[in-house]
Amino acid sequence: MSAAPPVVMYATAWCPYCARARALFESKGVAFTEIDVDATSGARDEMRQRSGRNSVPQIFIGERHIGGFDDTHALDQAGELDPLLTGTAQ
Repeated sequence: MSAAPPVVMYATAWCPYCARARALFESKGVAFTEIDVDATSGARDEMRQRSGRNSVPQIFIGERHIGGFDDTHALDQAGELDPLLTGTAQ
């Protein structure tokens, strides 16, 4: 079985979509690293470089850019998020 890839979320403390993404991962028992783009020097620029987007959250599973909360939620609804989170996606 593959190891679960790391989940990284660029976020802010005040963003409602970030809160929804946190709640989704917590409900699944998924550990994730959160990078606060307001509090961490250079993090917003790093996020833009990695994702090509300016808005938060920006979520990565392993090296794969998932997108924001709506993108992540859509993957979950389609049954495609759990295999990505567990490293079993084809």
